[in-house]
Amino acid sequence: MASTISNETPALDVEKATQFSTSEVDFIARDDLIARQIVEESGREVQYRTCSWQKTAALLFSEYICLAVLSFPWSFSVLGLVPALILTIGMALICLYTSLVLWKYCLQYPELRDICDIGQKLFGGSLIAYNITVAFFILNNLFIQALHVLVGARLLNTLSNSSQCTIVFAVITSCICFLFTLPRTLSQMSYAGFFSAGSMGIAILLTVIFAGVQSHPAGYIAGSEPIVTIIPIRGTTFVQGMSAFLNITFTLAGQAAIPSFIAEMKNPKDFPKALYLVTIAEIILYTLCGALVYHFVGNQYMTAPALASLQPVLKKITFCFAIPIIVFLGSLYSSVSARFIFFRLFKNSTHLHSNSAIAWTTWIMIIAASWVIAFIIAQIVPFFSDLLSLMCALFGGWFGFIFWAMAYFYLNPGQKKWNGALKSMETIMNYFIFALGIFILIGGLYVRWIFCDLFFEGLN
Repeated sequence: MASTISNETPALDVEKATQFSTSEVDFIARDDLIARQIVEESGREVQYRTCSWQKTAALLFSEYICLAVLSFPWSFSVLGLVPALILTIGMALICLYTSLVLWKYCLQYPELRDICDIGQKLFGGSLIAYNITVAFFILNNLFIQALHVLVGARLLNTLSNSSQCTIVFAVITSCICFLFTLPRTLSQMSYAGFFSAGSMGIAILLTVIFAGVQSHPAGYIAGSEPIVTIIPIRGTTFVQGMSAFLNITFTLAGQAAIPSFIAEMKNPKDFPKALYLVTIAEIILYTLCGALVYHFVGNQYMTAPALASLQPVLKKITFCFAIPIIVFLGSLYSSVSARFIFFRLFKNSTHLHSNSAIAWTTWIMIIAASWVIAFIIAQIVPFFSDLLSLMCALFGGWFGFIFWAMAYFYLNPGQKKWNGALKSMETIMNYFIFALGIFILIGGLYVRWIFCDLFFEGLN
């Protein structure tokens, strides 16, 4: 699959352009392109650029206030309280910065609809880079869908007090998620995003409260009280520490879907409003959930997700509030993938903006195929924390860090990136972000290789 990204600035009225400087002309041209996209969609049966910043915030909240937050207590138990707190806040701020760079890049080139277009432009219009980015993008989203199939099956196991029907429960979860993926615009999906994020917020708070009020954690051994340390316990290996680091990093590095969100905003310049709001919420929830649940449960009783550390009745109550996000977030990523494929298939067709039988049949077939593949992945990698770590190792380095350091260099070519002390410091920081992405890629894959080696050794 290939695409060609234009490097030309959209056409602009000559008489209007003579009134402004070159930079102002570029700015107006970009605004004109967005306005033209909105006008061209007006009156169509299906319109895409319809998201307000509030609806975009709902999508971001559902992406970041998610079930993966409940893996933070496990990461805190491995890294120790203080390092984990510093890492969580630090990575949140880095991801805030890289998301702002991403936003500026999307404003500069509003014709780019998704991260695959961005990948091609960052690598000089290379079709090879485009196709590799497409593969990474689709796999990233499929793995996230698989994660929600896996957790949905575990949820039904918990609520039914049965571990014998996991495959059946995974099929049920996939079918429900398929139904919620049917809406064709992100604006339509945002309403469920508000609800699912709010419900998950309640689930996180209940996990913290229940961990504190229960008499003892699940699996408690009499006389063995929970152990909490401010630094990693002696004997913590690089593999364990890196896996915990990847769990935190992947939850925060959700930039892969953001270009798709911005591409459907009525006014993309409002995106930072949604981003700042979500970042404040995630820092508060991530640190409180990680630190407090770890404090109450301790090292020896910790699980990922932390719900399994609760007593059975409390676990069931909390799990119920997590149902909406399990269904919706998997559906959101399926929708983003399906939208990418759908736009490529009907790029210059009337079916793109219509409710025709061909359009809907194609849309349904795409999302159905994505959930079948996600179900298969969930059966292959049936461990929550390991699936999170594997996803971060494969995709987090590229989509969370490397791409956006490259975008910064693209926006600041030549000597521009060294123009003044502050700009030079920002440039040095972006070299660090690039190196961090490489470290996550190489270190993460090494950890996953070691894990797989130990796993198959255990089977023998």
